[in-house]
Amino acid sequence: MGRMRNSPDLPELLHYRGMKVKKQRINNGKMGKTGYNFTFGMVLTIIMAALIVLGFFWTPYDTEAMQGSVKLNAPSLLHIFGTDQFGRDIFSRVLAGAGSTFSIAAGTILIGGGIGIIVGAVTGYFGGWLDEALMRVNDAVAAFPSVLLALVIITVWGTGKYKVMLALGIAFIPSFARIVRGEFMRCREADYVTSARLIGVSAPRILFVHILPNILPALLSALMIGFNNAVLAEAGLSYLGIGVQPPDASLGRMLSESQTYLASGPWCAVFPGLFLVLMVLGAGMLGEGILDRFGGGRS
Repeated sequence: MGRMRNSPDLPELLHYRGMKVKKQRINNGKMGKTGYNFTFGMVLTIIMAALIVLGFFWTPYDTEAMQGSVKLNAPSLLHIFGTDQFGRDIFSRVLAGAGSTFSIAAGTILIGGGIGIIVGAVTGYFGGWLDEALMRVNDAVAAFPSVLLALVIITVWGTGKYKVMLALGIAFIPSFARIVRGEFMRCREADYVTSARLIGVSAPRILFVHILPNILPALLSALMIGFNNAVLAEAGLSYLGIGVQPPDASLGRMLSESQTYLASGPWCAVFPGLFLVLMVLGAGMLGEGILDRFGGGRS
């Protein structure tokens, strides 16, 4: 009798099992979505990276070779993406332009991410007056939209690939510093950090050997998002004519030059735009997949 009184009622048991099954289905759905984002993002990123690397070493045609006899030719076996208003092969220019865009975006992440990680790590771990001082400067820089700040810097320093890279890198520092600061503030009181302090481990070693590896999922995701923003920012600046300058190709400049020929040669805009979208989509989905798979996901 005592065993019967302590055993759960049938409705309670069914409810418990139903909740367990429902929770299992939700978790399976999350894992499926996570795997899809990571796998699709990885495959797409590898394909785009392979094409970009190919463009650094080889293109089917000279990117600046003009042929008046094949102006605005539709895609064909000879020119798989067609030709532009000057008879230049669009596929060759897309490969070269994607390389320029990738180089500037990678340089932007290297500058903005490198400085932002150092600033965020120092302020998040030590706090105090140093945190207040650096974060107020960070807030002042972040008050300007990144593209607008880069536009001001380029106006002062002049145009060019490396100046665009430096300007965007400076503009992207605040966002990385904020993310890293928050992660270091979350980890600085963790048990492994406290133990490291007690045995006399130096502060730089705690910052970059103990804490930094534990925030890599969030950091990698932030770097992927930053890369996407840098790609779009570079394309926007080149579209306005203040980014990459001729004779260098750029996806943003190709879009700007093709807007006059949308009716007679839509492929001039479609393929550079599609390549730009796929670059951003691949990196974005890969960053989302990394955060969900290795960072515990989002609640």
